[in-house]
Amino acid sequence: MAWRFFSFVSIIKSSKTLNPIPVSYTAPFSTSFLVTKTPKKFKKKRKPKPSPRTTPVQTQPNRIPSLERILHRDALLRFVTRSKQFLSAQPEHVIRLDDAGKLHRELGFPRGRKVSRFLQHHPLLFQTYRHTDGKSWLGFTDLMEDLLAEEHSLMDAMELNRVEKVRKLIMMSARNRIPLSKIHHCRTLFGIPDDFRDRVSKYPDLFKIAVDRDGKRVLELAKWDPLLAVSALEREFVVDEDSAKRKFRFPVKYGKDLDLELDDNRKLDLLNSLPLVSPYSDGHMFDLWTLEAEKYRVGLIHEFLSLTLEKRASIHHLVEFKEEFSLTKHTYQMLRKQPRAFYLAGTEMNWVVFLKDAYDENGVLIEKDPQVAFNEKLYKYAQVDQMEPDLGVEEQHLT
Repeated sequence: MAWRFFSFVSIIKSSKTLNPIPVSYTAPFSTSFLVTKTPKKFKKKRKPKPSPRTTPVQTQPNRIPSLERILHRDALLRFVTRSKQFLSAQPEHVIRLDDAGKLHRELGFPRGRKVSRFLQHHPLLFQTYRHTDGKSWLGFTDLMEDLLAEEHSLMDAMELNRVEKVRKLIMMSARNRIPLSKIHHCRTLFGIPDDFRDRVSKYPDLFKIAVDRDGKRVLELAKWDPLLAVSALEREFVVDEDSAKRKFRFPVKYGKDLDLELDDNRKLDLLNSLPLVSPYSDGHMFDLWTLEAEKYRVGLIHEFLSLTLEKRASIHHLVEFKEEFSLTKHTYQMLRKQPRAFYLAGTEMNWVVFLKDAYDENGVLIEKDPQVAFNEKLYKYAQVDQMEPDLGVEEQHLT
């Protein structure tokens, strides 16, 4: 019996080593026509996540259309302003057309577009011509050259005013010194001429030029002028105290059950309403997160905007002077808390701050600098997209 058992076990082991006979299975029908994936037209479309690059600062009920249109106008005329600035710095005010097509950032047109398309929209200001070398060149028209000469004369007439603006900027800075490169970068914001770095040498009693270790030329204040150390907000406070108080609000947490007297309530309201720290003081020495430091920075930005031509500035202009004005990364949130004094337009990543009281209800500056009037005239010529053959340039309808 034992030999039968062992022989049976050996048969089982040998059967496991044998290859099983494959069994073929054929589907009764083909499934190639069945849809295994959901078509795109039936898929649910995902909403794009909100991005600071495209999210507007203001919601629809709080928008001021007249101020938002100013940014739209600037975007449409970016090619004119940047091309004017770039070509003015070139010899003979000309550049090869082939080279102009590569300078999309300097000339202010989108990358990948042809510069000739933008030139067609401004025939009164720009022209192309073929030189003796057979190359096409880009330059200004005779009208544009006359406008540049007019602007240069205007810069000469306003030189003392621009010098005063620069002095006030330096007096507001933490160490009474600002690199010349930063002033040059923001020169159009204040109406400062392109050659201001050369004109500074005419005022040795007002400015000193120093050279830092990194080679940067820095403009320093030679003499403090107490008459200039008065902000626009302080002058307004003298004329209309109530109006100045209503502009700002600095909430301070306190219990409602303090049972304060009337005089104490007024003092507390004054503490919460008016930034009493002058932008020309040593406010940069305050602790960053104190109420006094916030009042100082708000008052400083208010004074900074009051010195600009159009009483507005972009985030890029403020960031340029971040170190000199002791600004923090929370400047955007700080300005949002002062809607009575400031209006922020644009997107959360690329915003512009306006002084609201400087504009009327139609978005027009109440007080216009001569440079602003000149820019508006230039913009009118830029909006004429074709020449009328029977009329002179000055007689054309400018809208």
